[in-house]
Amino acid sequence: MLRIAPRKVNSSVLLSCQRYYNEHHGNLPQSARVVIAGSGAVANAVAYHLTKQGWSDVLVLEQNTIKSGTSHFSTGLIGLLKPFSMRKVIEESLTTYRELETLGYDLGLKRCGSINLAQTQDRMIALKRRMSYSQVEGLECELLEPNEIQRLHPYVSTEGLLGAVYVPDDCYVDASKLCDALIDVAIKSGVQYREHCQVKYVLTDSQDGVCGVDTDLGTVKCEYFVNAAGMWSRELGFKCDKTVRIPTCSAEHYYLTTRNLSIPENYNLPCIRDYDNSHYSRQMDDELLIGWYEGEGQTAFEKTVPRNWMKDLQGHEHVHLEKVWDRLLHRYPVLNDSDAPTVRVSANTFTPDSRWIMGEAPGVDRYFACAGTNGNTFQGAGGMGKYVSEWIVSGRPTTDLFPFSIQRFHALHNNRNYLQQRVREIVGKHYQIQYPNQSEYQYARKLRTSPLYSVLELRGGVFGTKMAYERALYFDTTYRRGEPLPSMPKPTFFKPPYFNFMVDENAACRETVGIIDISSFSKIKISSSSKTDVVNYLQNVCCNNADIEIETCMKTGMLNKNGGYENECIIVRQTPTTFFMISPSSQQTKILEWMTDNLPKNNRTIKLSDHTSSYTVLNVTGPKAHSMISELTNSDINLKHFRYKQINIGFASEIMVMKYSHTGDTNGYCLYIPSEYALHVYDELTKVGIDYGAKDVGTITQRSMRVERFIPLMGDELTSDVTPLEAGQDHYIDFSKEFLGKAALLKQKESGLKKRLVLLMLEDFDVEADIWPWGSEPIFRNSEYVGNVTTACYGFLSGKMVCLGYVDGTDNVTRDYILEPGTTYHIDIANRFFEATPYVNRKDLPYLKEKQDEMRATNFHQKASVFREKKKV
Repeated sequence: MLRIAPRKVNSSVLLSCQRYYNEHHGNLPQSARVVIAGSGAVANAVAYHLTKQGWSDVLVLEQNTIKSGTSHFSTGLIGLLKPFSMRKVIEESLTTYRELETLGYDLGLKRCGSINLAQTQDRMIALKRRMSYSQVEGLECELLEPNEIQRLHPYVSTEGLLGAVYVPDDCYVDASKLCDALIDVAIKSGVQYREHCQVKYVLTDSQDGVCGVDTDLGTVKCEYFVNAAGMWSRELGFKCDKTVRIPTCSAEHYYLTTRNLSIPENYNLPCIRDYDNSHYSRQMDDELLIGWYEGEGQTAFEKTVPRNWMKDLQGHEHVHLEKVWDRLLHRYPVLNDSDAPTVRVSANTFTPDSRWIMGEAPGVDRYFACAGTNGNTFQGAGGMGKYVSEWIVSGRPTTDLFPFSIQRFHALHNNRNYLQQRVREIVGKHYQIQYPNQSEYQYARKLRTSPLYSVLELRGGVFGTKMAYERALYFDTTYRRGEPLPSMPKPTFFKPPYFNFMVDENAACRETVGIIDISSFSKIKISSSSKTDVVNYLQNVCCNNADIEIETCMKTGMLNKNGGYENECIIVRQTPTTFFMISPSSQQTKILEWMTDNLPKNNRTIKLSDHTSSYTVLNVTGPKAHSMISELTNSDINLKHFRYKQINIGFASEIMVMKYSHTGDTNGYCLYIPSEYALHVYDELTKVGIDYGAKDVGTITQRSMRVERFIPLMGDELTSDVTPLEAGQDHYIDFSKEFLGKAALLKQKESGLKKRLVLLMLEDFDVEADIWPWGSEPIFRNSEYVGNVTTACYGFLSGKMVCLGYVDGTDNVTRDYILEPGTTYHIDIANRFFEATPYVNRKDLPYLKEKQDEMRATNFHQKASVFREKKKV
């Protein structure tokens, strides 16, 4: 394989680092406060940021030579046109690199800008949506017409392009120089590095906390361990008394450098991202570097990642170049006039959802992961290092990192077969348009299912996944048995293709009965031999009063010390000493770990156990739900709201019935059915349900119902940076008792709120013709940017688009401030503004007022009829 000529490096820094490695070869210290495995950009960034916070007793261990992983193969591209949570980390990376430059280090950091190309109308919409919420946060972006692209990059053909978005602040960095600078600063600050020292095992104490590492050169005692081993991070996770699951998988990545293209010295070409052709390019000295993502990725290594990994990858480069060569020639005609390019292959480490992995591992205290860079190490390295180091020093995240937390995964995500299937798709998705609610994974599916999955599939269910759990998104009622199973139609940013099915599902929930399978929700049992111990524990972790009557449910938040949400849940008291907790699906791993961490010291009586798979859960909602269920049980189910009891249905016993609904409808029940009875109970419900007009309902309809009823959800409106006061959930707080986060809430009550959750109804929106809001759209108050949409849907009660989002303010954001007479609100959807009417409280919504019940039912019936007629046409 031909190699690219080596880049220029800061020779004095390189010599200084090499001298240090030689002097300390084989000399292993007996202890260190923090041990970091790996010496790539991510590991070095963690070490650097720890020293910035005064922690210098740090040991970095490398199994080969320093920088021998994939970091020095990185293209060094840094792109800022990303979703906000990701851009925040990238901006911290840039801040880190600029800090190093101020210290005198040459990183080869060059601001060149980027041009993001669009060949289709949907790609233009996707870029405009991202542009609209990026500009308001301070990112400079510019829409380009095709003829303007060549002005910035004369080597690019604009044939077939509709336009582009130009981001002037995008840049690239020299991978080797950056690593050398991070290492040099760390060493000068007291960090120790050791080469040819492989971590064999991570040692834990009797409390399941890190206490040391075994290496092939000896044992080192430590308080903290950071797994930043890149491609080897997953395998290293197994080398611990309790397995630490770090679901990463390496895939081959191919790129080329031109030869004898001879770009003039005064050129500073912007990076090109040709999403619809799945490739990128950047200037590298007087040549172009071009890399591509194949439609279906190739796993780099079948089993373990070898130490001398490059040998296993070489040999097929030109075969892969042939797959894309015609597309590259089309975009860069100049390739016809240059010599045959040098083609290279490297290994990129991907995660199951293409997001970084950071944070403290569940089950092992003080074991941190920092891995999964998904094809672009330096884009995230500096920010990842900053946030993980802050987490180590502070004992908790300093900002909401759940999108990247290691605790977002389930055990199955770490299965090798699962990862090898998923990575094939993840690589191709890297540049694909991600349509909201419509871009589901195709590989590694049907792993976690409720017992009803096959039945619901044959009833027209179209499925998506949450926490790898299959959930019916909606039901295609046109499906007939014997036909190919229904699947998601061609996705769109406009009115979704499943909308007409939602009309009927909403109508069932409002007029008759809707049956929703919500088995994916997390279920945890909290029990104790001591009533006092378990009640005191729950009173501490819940902001609402947990000392409720037996057979009673209550809704509560679980907060951090800053008053932000760690969980939002429903708790049921089954016996004096036993409670049952229901949380959103994504919380299954995280909340069990958080609750375990907050158990009383020296706890001997309280037990937490995960029962997610033990129950199949049906949300049966609608005005006829009570009558329908009553036909199948001898028990009295005339329950007050938020009450619970055990009943029989059909021949099945010990079914927990709870009087509440996740749609926000007070007519609903939730049935928690032991999974072995699920098929029988569902069959009984559907047979009796024929007389009541019962219909299967998907989670998309359920979501729309909770949004239009102004009900916030954990992960969307509720995060670790949001308090119950800001989310309008103060009626679920009991300030008469002590609980985690109380002091922060009291302080906030006194000083006033800086943001508040609002519901916005779009007034001039055409459901049939306009691009729909899906989330992240900027909110403007009197033409001033004040926040973003968190969730949006069509409101079947109002007949309008409904959005939830936060309105920020420099002073106290009160109800009067939001509803001040003469104030105007607009929402920017892909650079088009729509007027919106704000609501602060659920009781203010005109379609939910009790005195308008009759009118509401009539209006809904009329709207449903109109949509049904349109569907017939």
